Amino acid sequence: MIRSELVETLAQENPDLAPRDIEAIVGTFFDEIVKRLAQDGRVELRGFGAFSTRAREARTGRNPRTGEMVEVEAKRVPYFKPGKEMRGRLNVE
Repeated sequence: MIRSELVETLAQENPDLAPRDIEAIVGTFFDEIVKRLAQDGRVELRGFGAFSTRAREARTGRNPRTGEMVEVEAKRVPYFKPGKEMRGRLNVE
């Protein structure tokens, strides 16, 4: 599902809200998650999962096109850990 599909689904489920209001709500939701992660924080949505960041060390990588060795800087990357409820719903047989 992409962002526009999410907005469309929410608009169908909430016909009393204007699509531009739903777009603003979704935008604010995602912006707040990114803002918290940028502050090296954690965002936990009970039953869904938790977003956090993890550190990656600097390393020497390889350009797959040319085979040339390149230095990759240390960085933080987003990480998502699904919640217990989500894992249970995904693994229902």
